[in-house]
Amino acid sequence: MDALITQAGQFIQTYQAWAGPIIFLMTLGESLFVVGIFLPATVLLMMSGGLVGSGTLSALPIFLWGVTGAVLGDALSYWFGKWLGPRVLRLTLLKTHRSSVARARLLCFRYGFLAVLLGRFLGPIRSLMPTVAGVMGMPEKKFQLANVLSAIFWLPALLAPGYLTAISIDAARHSRESLIYSALGCAVLIGVAALIWTTRSAQRSKQRRSTFRK
Repeated sequence: MDALITQAGQFIQTYQAWAGPIIFLMTLGESLFVVGIFLPATVLLMMSGGLVGSGTLSALPIFLWGVTGAVLGDALSYWFGKWLGPRVLRLTLLKTHRSSVARARLLCFRYGFLAVLLGRFLGPIRSLMPTVAGVMGMPEKKFQLANVLSAIFWLPALLAPGYLTAISIDAARHSRESLIYSALGCAVLIGVAALIWTTRSAQRSKQRRSTFRK
């Protein structure tokens, strides 16, 4: 899976026009019930943030594609839970994730809207919370509001580390270049000043010799 993420990152860097759709598929997959447990899109989003920070990718399309995928993934997971009911949480695929399912149910029962809003930021239960909300009968309007709001904040949060790293590297590079240019400028000024001083000294010496001969 890590190799797939690395290849996707390299593909995005080479074929920038496909960056948006790939980010859409990754955020969709990470938000889907069960699928999100096995699809670590976080690394790819951080890499994409670095490409945005370096100017390789445009921020707005990446944001829109990513948020759309995240919202759709959570919505599908919610409808899945609402349609199948409690038995969906007893799937064999979730056998090793019973504690995460129990935690998601407890949070949803206690905090409702807030649990869905913050659940996207909690890795182990990110892809479980929407389905749990559907199983527990959370009103759809309430769920979808939390779904959209959480996606709007979640995506920039994942892009931020790579973006800030790229900005810092670029700033450091520019600072180093500025220092070099400043040093070269000082050297040129010193050279010009030395040349002027030498020329004037030579002229004065010549004038003194002329005066002495007279």
